[in-house]
Amino acid sequence: MIKRSASLPIALAIACLGMAACSPAEQEQTEARADAAGDKAGVTAENTGSALKEEASQVGSAIAAGASEAAQEVDEAADSLARKADAQKAETASDTQGNATPD
Repeated sequence: MIKRSASLPIALAIACLGMAACSPAEQEQTEARADAAGDKAGVTAENTGSALKEEASQVGSAIAAGASEAAQEVDEAADSLARKADAQKAETASDTQGNATPD
């Protein structure tokens, strides 16, 4: 897709080339402007691509860091639940022994 800024000089070049009143010098000047606009559009697209690549890299790094932190929190929560479960088992075993009646 041609950028809007590049499409105007190109349209002018086409119109100028199609008109009999355009001199060869005007045609060459219009072609040069159209070429320059095309070059500028290419550079702009390249710069935009580089900027998008950098932003994507930063977003990817942020997602990876967030995922790592979330995984660590899940691991810590699982460890805490395991400790609580072990404590509950020990308390239940202690209660059962304390309630046992000798035969």
